[in-house]
Amino acid sequence: MKKIFFLLLTLALFHSTAFAQSPSTNLIVVEDRGGVSALPYYRALAPQELAPSEDHEPAPTPHKGGPADAEASMLPIRSMLLSPGVESQRIIRAPGLSPLFLIGDDESSRTWLQQHRVALSELNAIGLIVNVETAEALASLRHLAPDLRLSPVPADDLAQRLGIRHYPVLITATGIEP
Repeated sequence: MKKIFFLLLTLALFHSTAFAQSPSTNLIVVEDRGGVSALPYYRALAPQELAPSEDHEPAPTPHKGGPADAEASMLPIRSMLLSPGVESQRIIRAPGLSPLFLIGDDESSRTWLQQHRVALSELNAIGLIVNVETAEALASLRHLAPDLRLSPVPADDLAQRLGIRHYPVLITATGIEP
């Protein structure tokens, strides 16, 4: 009896899936908030061209730029839960956590970065710039430590999870150090 029920259920599911995927089925638009067509982004993939529609304006071509342009569009980065200062040293247990450090665009972070640059490089630590306003300030920080990977990232969630209030700070799998 269970086998027959399972077979009927499988057939019903197959039938409903086949019906839902049939090309003659018209889609029902539940909500349309307007906006701009994404078609220019897909043209590089050579999709089938859609028939032109009178009620849509031609879509603008997407902005093309490199990673620096994308990064600059994210600025300014502000982490509201973090400020320059001295964080207390403590032990944590975070197995598998790659070493990372938090800095900002301020004098204490710049000094700390220059003092710890070699050790950070030896640890392969990743730098998170948690407060930076401009692309020029970001480039200036990177110029201080060209051998380190520095990325602008808001870090309020990380600060909250680890109980961190200040930067500059080094975070490893075993501890937090100012």
